Amino acid sequence: GSIWYVNKSLPVFLGYAAKTLCSGVFISQRSPEAIFRDDIAPLMSLIPGVRYTVYAREGAVTVDLAGMFRRRASFRSGCGCTLAVDAAGNQIQQKIEAQTLAKRPPNSDGLWPQGSGETLRPLPEAVDRQELAVVLESAFVKETPDKAAMTRAMVVVYDGKLIGERYAAGFHKDMALAGWSMSKSVTNALVGILVKQQRLSLDEPAPVHAWQGSADPRRVITLDQLLRMSSGLKFREVYVPPSDVTTMLFMRRDFAAFAAGMPLASEPEAKWRYSSGTTNIIAGIIRRTVEKEYGSLNRFARLELFDRLNMHSVVMEMDPSGTFVGSSYTFATARDWARFGLLYLQEGIWQGQKILPTGWVKYTRTPTPAAPSGKYGAHFWLNAGPPGKRSGRPWPRLPRDMFYAQGFQGQYLIIIPNKHLVLVRLGSDSKPAAWDMQGFVSDLLATIHP
Repeated sequence: GSIWYVNKSLPVFLGYAAKTLCSGVFISQRSPEAIFRDDIAPLMSLIPGVRYTVYAREGAVTVDLAGMFRRRASFRSGCGCTLAVDAAGNQIQQKIEAQTLAKRPPNSDGLWPQGSGETLRPLPEAVDRQELAVVLESAFVKETPDKAAMTRAMVVVYDGKLIGERYAAGFHKDMALAGWSMSKSVTNALVGILVKQQRLSLDEPAPVHAWQGSADPRRVITLDQLLRMSSGLKFREVYVPPSDVTTMLFMRRDFAAFAAGMPLASEPEAKWRYSSGTTNIIAGIIRRTVEKEYGSLNRFARLELFDRLNMHSVVMEMDPSGTFVGSSYTFATARDWARFGLLYLQEGIWQGQKILPTGWVKYTRTPTPAAPSGKYGAHFWLNAGPPGKRSGRPWPRLPRDMFYAQGFQGQYLIIIPNKHLVLVRLGSDSKPAAWDMQGFVSDLLATIHP
């Protein structure tokens, strides 16, 4: 049993280390020593003897254990790092690189969000400057070993204006950081754009080639059911290997194909099941829909979404087959994550232009019937609570209309429409309870007196 577990888990752990190091060094431009110490070692404390090598000229990282087990990740300009599975994966990545638009430099003129100016001065009368400073400071205080929050970046937007930001030592406003599963909400936006272009339909069967057999029960699954994690597909979302999600992210070449190959575990709509595999199926659909016209999903996303929002730091990383890892691998600065949240606060409109279709944000925020406590919409988390009940919300101290994107190790993009608030918190929490999200947001809201 031990031998079986080692054979299954070691490639996953080493793959995670190689991919994390590669992205941290070549996208975030952090030191490999800090990445290994803060991001990798806490999750691999029981695996001694792990070593890494960074090849700066080649844009690659290798990680090995005792010289016997080795994984390699490679960086490609414009599409980040990809874990090597076979030689063909690198060839495809080079083709994507040739089709990727060069990132535009940020506009240095004017206040955020149009420009890259500093926080608003003076602050709106509704905001208590001293109270806000105290609350922001509290996000970076390590109270106890069990509450050692590793906050790296914090950005607060009120009424469309940047009113506060803070960064931990070694981090800054121009550093792109991992959003992990906040990427799922980016996937929501890309689908919305294609729905607006009338190239995808929510209520029709999802265009997945593997499901088109006349006797295949999966052929009735709709794009709406995929967005709501109610497709009925089997998928084990457990982050300790071996599991479906760790196998997909660190052992497979085509993530969408791996997830689409799963059988039904229940009838569509019958159960809600959070699944990164579901999101990567959607990413595969987006890729096939846009590739002919735009050349790549990456170009489509930059032209139709990121450049229009001045989100010039964004890096969408690909799996070895060349499909955006829509479940997990988007990097952006905290300011750019806040721009993305502001788009949803403004009902999909940016500087008078309609980026998302009319009613898309309402659709996104509508609770999924099968999701418990009204906690999930369409690739966004909700605080709606059970329908028709005043109690039972996931976060009872926070407003019912709050919706948010959430990622591994404490990444949060929080949107509260009736408070005109967007909050971004990026971190690296090794324990789930390390950061008190509800307490922090509650304290933050108390600093605003409209």
